Amino acid sequence: MKHKRIILFSVFLLSATIRPCVPHSFAQEEQETSTSKSNVYDFQKTTEEITFTMFDDKMLLDGYRKKYENLSKDVLLAMIQDEGLNSYKIAAAVRVFTDKHSQEVVSKEKKSVEKIFLRRLNRTDSPFIQVEILYALCQLDRYRYFKSMVPALIQKLKHYNTAINDLAFENLNLLIKQGQTRPREARIVFNTLRKTLFLTRRRLSQMTEPDPKLSKMLELLRWSIKILGRLELKKLPKEVLHLL
Repeated sequence: MKHKRIILFSVFLLSATIRPCVPHSFAQEEQETSTSKSNVYDFQKTTEEITFTMFDDKMLLDGYRKKYENLSKDVLLAMIQDEGLNSYKIAAAVRVFTDKHSQEVVSKEKKSVEKIFLRRLNRTDSPFIQVEILYALCQLDRYRYFKSMVPALIQKLKHYNTAINDLAFENLNLLIKQGQTRPREARIVFNTLRKTLFLTRRRLSQMTEPDPKLSKMLELLRWSIKILGRLELKKLPKEVLHLL
């Protein structure tokens, strides 16, 4: 009898020890599952935000441009120098100034504006601001800045963000259309593209159709060859000829 009581007491203790462990283990598993789901949700949310931002850049820029259309050039210049504004607002301010006031400024005022743009260009990491200022400086003094700014604009055609390379291509086309088909400018465009294409010869050899980025470069290349002559084709890597 005493032996049976000892056994029953032992079973009672064992069951009392095990029972609390089961809910704890289940709760821990449930918590880990909940955490895992939360992490997946956060990752999906972050990915969606990044995708939305990339495709929404142009809409933001266009919205700010329309908003700033009626601002005076002094206000626009003050905005361009404001370190507190985000890159979209500054880029939009630069573009509105370029479109509406770049041909109005002369002499000392023109030099002052150039200094403001160059200072902002040197201080910014935003490709949106960079693309707009590179274009703006060419508009302010085409002969002085075309040689240094246009190659930098062409490099932006390789940017991973489609809004950036589309904007760079748009600005390059505007410069070309507004020019007088000068051989000097065509030579700058041709030489820049030629160097870029030589650096990507291996990738070009594997392509049968140009991708959107390359298509933009080839369109500019055709323009430069049209001015310089077909003999320039001999200076290009052979891997690009079938794509032209």
